[in-house]
Amino acid sequence: TVKGNTMAAPTNRGISAPAQGAVAITPSDTTNLDYPIRQLTINVAGTVSFIAHNGTTYTTGTLPAGSYPVEAIRIMSTNTTATGITGWY
Repeated sequence: TVKGNTMAAPTNRGISAPAQGAVAITPSDTTNLDYPIRQLTINVAGTVSFIAHNGTTYTTGTLPAGSYPVEAIRIMSTNTTATGITGWY
């Protein structure tokens, strides 16, 4: 069970709606994001490990720099090698 900040984004909108804001992300194995994100952008290629809204942890393969649709409440520091991460909520 994941505990911590699991509040919804500022408004309840469909996943295909545009983002309302962005936040620089420092990966953490213990702290949830202030808002769940719907997409992330990485500036330097690498892997991303994240906890989804249902509590499941996923780790990507190596991703090139770019933006990716991801519903996440936490970006883990363990197994995340990508840097320059921005979360869109």
